[in-house]
Amino acid sequence: MSAENLLPYGLGRPDLVEFQDGYFVCKDVCGDLKKFSTLLHENGFELRLESAYRPFEKQLSIWNRKARGELALLDEFGKPMERPTDEEELMFAILTWSALPGASRHHLGTDIDVVDANACPEGYEVQLTPDECTGMFAKFHAFLDARFGADEAFGFNRVFEPGRGKIKPEGWHIAHLPTSRKLLEGFSLETLRGIYEKCDIACKDAILANLPQLAEDYIYPYFI
Repeated sequence: MSAENLLPYGLGRPDLVEFQDGYFVCKDVCGDLKKFSTLLHENGFELRLESAYRPFEKQLSIWNRKARGELALLDEFGKPMERPTDEEELMFAILTWSALPGASRHHLGTDIDVVDANACPEGYEVQLTPDECTGMFAKFHAFLDARFGADEAFGFNRVFEPGRGKIKPEGWHIAHLPTSRKLLEGFSLETLRGIYEKCDIACKDAILANLPQLAEDYIYPYFI
């Protein structure tokens, strides 16, 4: 399979541009992202990226570290939870907030996690939790709500919203939908299965046994 065809899975060589220090996005979204950042600045907000392009290897590392207990597992309310010992239960616990490696929208370079830098207390470490969205970043998200609702955000919108699949809502995650739709056209579940069969991913047996249903609940609902 060509490198271009592997892009939706976080593999291959995407055409990336560094938008903020250490955060890379697909070249095709840069113009609209600059416009969106300027709009926010003009309204008293300062766009800060907390995550952007993420290759397969990085998503795999996040997944495996959560499975090993090296990164915190959060429950549906964004609170730390105990690590399940059953492989399938552990898989579903990780999926509450983390995408499957190879099926993360961050692989596309079109999706970013954002906060308002102006609202961050000095020295505060952003956690990307629901409490932050309704707390220190409430005004920021209210502004985003209005822009997204009016389709006035230069192609950006939220993806992880209530009632859409089983991943919990993530108000901080926004996507440039016109570009991501094009990149996802060639996505194949069988290709993803082949990737899992060859890699060292935690909960592999549970993932492979449940992959079609996982796709229906945790992957395809977010290919919008």
